[in-house]
Amino acid sequence: MWDSDSESVATRNYNNGVLDTNHGAQSDKFEQRGQSWHVATDIPSDLMIQIGEISFHLHKFPLLSKSGKMNRIIYESRDMDLQKVILDDLPGGAESFELVAKFCYGIAIDLTATVIAGLRCAAEYLEMTEDLEEGNLIFKTEAYLNYVVLSSWNDSLLVLKSCEKFSPWAENLQIVRRCSESVAWKTCTDSTGVPYPSVNSNRAVHDWWCEDLSVLNIGHFVRVLSAIKVKGMNPKLVGRAIMCYAMQSLPGMVKEGSSGSVEEGSSKWNGGLHMVVAVNKGDHCSSPQGKRQRTIIESLVSIIPPQRDSVTCSFLLRLLRIAIMVNVAQALVTELEKRVGMQLDEATLEDLLIPCYTRSDILYDVDLVHRILEHFLIQEQMEISTPGRYPMDENNVGGHMGNASNAKTIVARLIDSYLAEISRDKNLSLTKFQVLAGALPESARSCDDGIYRAIDSYLKTHPLLSEHERRRLCRVMDCQKLSMDACTHAAQNERLPVRTIVQVILSEQIKLSNSLASATFRDSSNPHFQQVIPNRKTSLEETPQSFQDGWETAKKDINTLKFDLETVKTKYLELQHDMEGIQRQCDKVTKIKHQSAWSSGWKKLSKMTKVTTIENPAGGSRSNVEPTVKTPRRWRNSVS
Repeated sequence: MWDSDSESVATRNYNNGVLDTNHGAQSDKFEQRGQSWHVATDIPSDLMIQIGEISFHLHKFPLLSKSGKMNRIIYESRDMDLQKVILDDLPGGAESFELVAKFCYGIAIDLTATVIAGLRCAAEYLEMTEDLEEGNLIFKTEAYLNYVVLSSWNDSLLVLKSCEKFSPWAENLQIVRRCSESVAWKTCTDSTGVPYPSVNSNRAVHDWWCEDLSVLNIGHFVRVLSAIKVKGMNPKLVGRAIMCYAMQSLPGMVKEGSSGSVEEGSSKWNGGLHMVVAVNKGDHCSSPQGKRQRTIIESLVSIIPPQRDSVTCSFLLRLLRIAIMVNVAQALVTELEKRVGMQLDEATLEDLLIPCYTRSDILYDVDLVHRILEHFLIQEQMEISTPGRYPMDENNVGGHMGNASNAKTIVARLIDSYLAEISRDKNLSLTKFQVLAGALPESARSCDDGIYRAIDSYLKTHPLLSEHERRRLCRVMDCQKLSMDACTHAAQNERLPVRTIVQVILSEQIKLSNSLASATFRDSSNPHFQQVIPNRKTSLEETPQSFQDGWETAKKDINTLKFDLETVKTKYLELQHDMEGIQRQCDKVTKIKHQSAWSSGWKKLSKMTKVTTIENPAGGSRSNVEPTVKTPRRWRNSVS
């Protein structure tokens, strides 16, 4: 509490009739009557100060003795009997001037963190300097700021919060800078004044200050956080403060079921395939709320630490979603896409389902996900050629190479799940689906069950595709990478093109042959057989979880189809055996008929020989001819 020095006004003389020497004015009470303030004194007021709709009925001398600006206004006025002064541009308005007036009349005023910024700016505006009176209001407010406010965490934040109404006065008087530096210093030091560790330290650092900073406006928050970064704060803590601020300031950043804290747990979006976008992008961008959100996003993106994992991928995707909706500058959108691509392996399907705000005919922004995936692949390629992103650990002999491969596998599963979700959009073109499905290299998928599930869902939603389009769609799938369950399902899937079904059946036969070979290899008691089992186990573990979940409901049908398939195979073998028997019978019958035809021919030929021998071709008498003696004749096996 500061008490202004009382001063007798009886001996103070002012020329030009500005202040009557016989009028002294001292009071210890102000009274408010409606929209007017009056001094409780017997001397009638001779000056009215008008600030907005509030008027102050005061005396000239107390103000002239402490305010250089009031001296100039009154002395430079051509009106020799000036009785009204309008101060609409006074920082802090009527609230601050009430305190100023009380100070001028010697009434004790309470200085607090909530009023000190406005009072300091008002004192500067009214030029209440030491030249007019020792211990004037500028001096006392500065002393309170330096010795009381800047030594307190809460007071520094309260002053920063109140400075939002006093721009640019608070900036020019360095109130914002001093309070920001104070908050940053207290954030980066513990209670004993020892600085907290920076980036590479394993020492635990509390984030108690993150939520406190969320009360500031975006400009002051950026000032404080920039000062904190300069002092070497851990990037993850800086990122945590950014995420906390965004969740408090941007509607739509908090997931359903979340309390609004940075830890989101298992909360999920109010979204999915049936989400309805109720916000018109054009109207939202031009609204005051849209402009405010755009300013917040642009400011937050500019201060996100460059280190990977300083903020979560889920946060970046939600920030990107709102940035597109409020039409943030394209350069910042591209920057966000690159940041998401750096850590796409940490994303979830719910966060990746970003609505398409540029078109109304499709549900999700597939092109955006494709660009993010390209950024991920570029980043992965850079990391392979320049190690450093993935640290070595005792379970990973390959270091960053092994982790990079694992990241691709995770992203492949995520993209397959995304494809399965968007495949139910009837307006999604085949080209967009195919391009996104084929964007990943073949090595990224160890099992193609996930992509098969997405293809089957797309074919179910788009039944009018031609045979050529279906074959084109199935080219993104490798039949040899399908599991046995997927092969069994695909072999009976009438939606697939015939060529793909044949490839699936062939692949299944190859796998059966390999299984038999493995069994034979096991029976041979080969010592290397023990190495086969873990490989098969690993192959099963690498089956995408999304596909496993999708097939759980169809297990009974699959088992039935497998039994039917075995039955068909058995009947086929039986029919083949019967056909071979029928063929043998046909061959036997044909042979018998062939032999019968030759026998009848020889008999006819024998009869003709006998007739020719008996007759005499020369015309001689029958008695002169000697009887012919029949002798047996040898026949060869063939006629030549």
